[in-house]
Amino acid sequence: MTEKMNEVEKETTESEEVSAETATLDAAEETVTTSNESSEEANEESDEKDQKISELEAKLHEEENKLLRVLADFENAKRRATLDKEALNKYKAQSLLTNLLPVLDNFARALAVETKTDEAQSIMTGMDMIYRNLVEALEGEGLVEIETLDKEFDPNFHQAVMTGSEPDKPSGIVLEELQKGYMLKDRVLRPSMVKVNE
Repeated sequence: MTEKMNEVEKETTESEEVSAETATLDAAEETVTTSNESSEEANEESDEKDQKISELEAKLHEEENKLLRVLADFENAKRRATLDKEALNKYKAQSLLTNLLPVLDNFARALAVETKTDEAQSIMTGMDMIYRNLVEALEGEGLVEIETLDKEFDPNFHQAVMTGSEPDKPSGIVLEELQKGYMLKDRVLRPSMVKVNE
């Protein structure tokens, strides 16, 4: 009987050990399953985070590009405004000088008249002084007379209104200036009217 009891106890103990091992295996499987599930969840969360990060990086890059374009536009507008201001300052006297060119022409014509009396000569001397003062003032504003005589014809500075023929001079040379031309610094206000050799 004791042997039977021992066997029963032994079987019970073995059965308990098997149950314990089974429980341990079940717990291990459950842990592995839970671990796999949490690993999958972690991978999904990681993928979502990576996707959000790349979306945010793309938006940041786009905003940086917009900012760079706006800055470039601002710099261009600033540069254009500076150039416009410089041109305005440089050529501010253009309309006044253009209006005074006929006055210079009339002075030159009046001074070309020959005087016969002392009284007329003194008037001409006074007019010559006024003319020189006017020319100096206009030159101070940037007015420059275009040189023409014995220069090669240049359509940028000269306007040919007549042609002549002088065999001792090369073709295309200005023979005579009919009306003076003027420039304001580097801009032509009025081209010279000239007679050009054929």
